[in-house]
Formats: sequence, structure tokens, C-alpha cells
Amino acid sequence: QVQLVESGGGLVQTGGSLRLSCAASGRTFNKAMGWFRQAPGKEREFVAAIRWGGDRPIYATSVKDRFTISRDNAKNTVYLQMNSLKPEDTAVYYCAQEKESWGLGSSQKNNYDYWGPGTQVTVSS
Repeated sequence: QVQLVESGGGLVQTGGSLRLSCAASGRTFNKAMGWFRQAPGKEREFVAAIRWGGDRPIYATSVKDRFTISRDNAKNTVYLQMNSLKPEDTAVYYCAQEKESWGLGSSQKNNYDYWGPGTQVTVSS
């Protein structure tokens, strides 16, 4: 069993920064990880994903060049550094673990089988 817990959310002004963390326990070896977000009344959408090795991360177009995903496998933790935040970034942010071993990181929700409870990020204008 895998447990994921996000932290680091909060209220920030437009243009500000936040760093989200996702602490994982259980079987996490060789699994890609992803960040998704869901705003009120909207579908959960992909934000970023990273392979086990940490190379070649992928990003949604809306966050590319503003957000950076990284991981520390020794600490079983994945991070999402969010800079230049905008009001449209307001959402609950979720981390997730990909189903496949040695996956490349996916933008598709169905490719992930473990999810954290989420952390709220609110960007005020």
C-alpha cells in the first residue's frame, strides 16, 4: 500500500511563490509521480510529472516555465515549485503515483493509482 500526503499549500498574492511537497510511504521505488489540480466546478487536470530518475519532467502548457517538479528519492518526497502564481492557479493540488513501473510520467489521470488528499492553493488578485 502507498500513502501520499501533500503539504505547502496556502494563500498567496498574484506573482508570489509556493513550494508544495508530497511525502510518500510504502512501495514507491521506480514509480513516476505526478501533480494534478482541480478548481471548483472543473475537471481534475494535469500539472506536471517526473520519472523515477528525475530526468525529462513534463508540464502542462499553462504552467510551463513557471512551475518546476523535482524529487528526492532518498526522502520519498516530490516537490512542486510554483512561481509567478496567477489567480487561475487557484485549486486543490494533488500528487499521484503512476501505476506502471519505470514509467515515463503521464498526463493522463487513469495512469495513476494512488492519490493524496490534496492541498489548497489560493492565489489572490
